[in-house]
Amino acid sequence: MGGDYRGVTGSVGPGTDPATRLPANRQNPAMPRPTQLLHPQREPVTPRPAATVLLLRDTPDGIEVLMTRRSTTASFAPGAFVFPGGAIDAADHAAHGQARRRPGQEDARLTQAIAAVRESFEELGVLLARRADGAWATTADAAALDRHAPLLPQCAARGLELAADQVFVLAHWTTDRDLPKRFDVPFLVARMPEGQQPVADEAEQFEPCWVRPADALARHAAGSFSIIFPTIRTLQRLQAYATVDAVLAACASEQPLWTSCPRAGFLAGAEARYMEHESAFGELELVSPDGQLLHALDWRHDQPTALLRNLQRLTCGNPGVMTGPGTNSYLVGDTATGFIAIDPGPHDEAHLERLWQAAGGDIRTIVCTHSHADHSPGARPLAERVVAAGRPRPPILGLASRPTARPASLFTPDREMADGERLVLEGGGTTHTLKAIHTPGHAANHVCLVLEEDALLFSGDHVLNGSTTVVDPPDGDMGDYLDSLDRLSAACAEYGIAFILPAHGYVLGDAPGAIARLKAHRLAREAKVLKAMRAIPAGSMRDWVAIAYDDVPEKMWPVAERSMLAHVEHIRHLGAA
Repeated sequence: MGGDYRGVTGSVGPGTDPATRLPANRQNPAMPRPTQLLHPQREPVTPRPAATVLLLRDTPDGIEVLMTRRSTTASFAPGAFVFPGGAIDAADHAAHGQARRRPGQEDARLTQAIAAVRESFEELGVLLARRADGAWATTADAAALDRHAPLLPQCAARGLELAADQVFVLAHWTTDRDLPKRFDVPFLVARMPEGQQPVADEAEQFEPCWVRPADALARHAAGSFSIIFPTIRTLQRLQAYATVDAVLAACASEQPLWTSCPRAGFLAGAEARYMEHESAFGELELVSPDGQLLHALDWRHDQPTALLRNLQRLTCGNPGVMTGPGTNSYLVGDTATGFIAIDPGPHDEAHLERLWQAAGGDIRTIVCTHSHADHSPGARPLAERVVAAGRPRPPILGLASRPTARPASLFTPDREMADGERLVLEGGGTTHTLKAIHTPGHAANHVCLVLEEDALLFSGDHVLNGSTTVVDPPDGDMGDYLDSLDRLSAACAEYGIAFILPAHGYVLGDAPGAIARLKAHRLAREAKVLKAMRAIPAGSMRDWVAIAYDDVPEKMWPVAERSMLAHVEHIRHLGAA
């Protein structure tokens, strides 16, 4: 069993270079072998430098942002409501002497701010500039300038200086890799000059409007306000700020609050885009490194999902609070090498039949990451299915359940895997090597696996996507769990692992970062548990969970108490209580 899914998100084997412990045929230590990718790769279009500015104002109901509708014939985002902006040109680079600059504002940021000021004027007639006496440019100043002529010479002639010092970086976006026209664009923020009114150029931009972020998102959801993915995500984050001052204060560091180059897949037949921190991003990166829009993200229980040529995921039809979309079984291998099945799941005949069919019946080995009831009971029926088809019985490997295991989690493999043992599939000139890493913590008999040639980590329930795993004493142990996270972190460094394949949820990218964030989360939770224990020294688990898990819905506290007990035992073992 995995975690609480609440909608949140031996020796060196063949094919390895002993000097580096990395597969000798891998050109990029952070990606699978190119020969195993499902799709021919292409070079994404090079993004053009650009700048976008969010002009903000305060109202009694909160901040509003100025947006405008793009021409329906535009080559990028036609008909969408956007923030003013456009490509950076040579004049922007050359205009540093005509713009006000704040301390710490780098040359690149100054150029971007100048471009944003210029585009705001050309598209909407909004002039972010100051007079020689320091006063803001007025509506009359803006009206005296020709929006179709170069801005900078006109400002110089009237003694106006661009107010680039009042333009701050909020975020940095790079347009999705699958699109034919791409931009590398900071999203900047500035306060709207008082007294000026936006007027669209009626060529590139139409219908300027002031809108609260929440209202823009609601209108988009209703289908009456078209906005594109970066705009949506920016508006969502802008909702957190009550005033323009709060936004500008958050941007004072001169660094973007977030950066993103989204990836896209299909969900329910429609395009769906994701930022780096969102659950599906890693899977899209694994399947389509170049960003092509090809991969379907729907959870299917009736067919396998191909992730690489040598890797299939089959998700059992046992979705639930503790299993998320279901238990993931994996097939590693190909028709020339045969297959290793990882975590055949519960004794579900339909699921086992799909596993057998997806492997063409040629399952050479079955590995269970641990003994929980949604992972190991299908192992023996799957082996029997292989035998019934006239093939040799595949050995069932893993670690036997320990005496601390619950009755529903009893498991005895045909043979226990040694820590560091390698399982090798070979055929057709190809090798697939799985290395076992003992990782007690979630369960006392938990094992993770590294596919060495492709730098992939099969994490079982030790690392999940969309949830934190339950550590349930006595079979679960928090000290062991944290130590095992360190082992996995070391394996990521040793093999250049970038992707984690969990037993529940999508593929995780940025494997080292994911493990580091998970450990930090566990330690932060443990600090809250310790705080609760000190606040109510004679308290019950129920008393402590209300403090330590105050960010978790109360209905989930009975589940949370299981992991909290593991934290309590770890704290007492360390002598910290």
